[in-house]
Amino acid sequence: MRPTVRLALSHPAHFLALGLGSGLSPVAPGTIASFVAWGVFCLIAPRFTDLSFAIFLAVCFFAGGLICDRTGRALGVVDHGAIVWDEFVAVWLVLWLVPATWLWQFAGVVVFRFFDIVKPWPIRQADARFKNGMGVMLDDLLAAGYSLVVLAIAWRVLM
Repeated sequence: MRPTVRLALSHPAHFLALGLGSGLSPVAPGTIASFVAWGVFCLIAPRFTDLSFAIFLAVCFFAGGLICDRTGRALGVVDHGAIVWDEFVAVWLVLWLVPATWLWQFAGVVVFRFFDIVKPWPIRQADARFKNGMGVMLDDLLAAGYSLVVLAIAWRVLM
């Protein structure tokens, strides 16, 4: 089933799971969603302290398991390509922890997309093993972890 705007607007869980509509992109929905997530991050992050943003991310992650599961069932595919809430949360984590400059943030989004697409060990195994909403969230959390390691090494080498 190809998701539609009607589906996205039919329930708040679907709207979030489809990345505020960015997952409906016919081309590279995960990449489009990652850049939309960057824009949303720029709008919301200044309103948080570090502690409140950490709590916000945890809530978004665990709620994401539920909303991705619900939308996956509605679409008939657990990890449908249009489900991009996992990209939002993972990108927010990366952006929160990299230096707050446009270059480092751009690098964060690009490096995250690389690991999310390539899925090195154990990301590919987690993606294959956990076929539910939390599994959808988990593989992107792992990709964010890889991204943060690479970016920390880059920071150490370059700065």
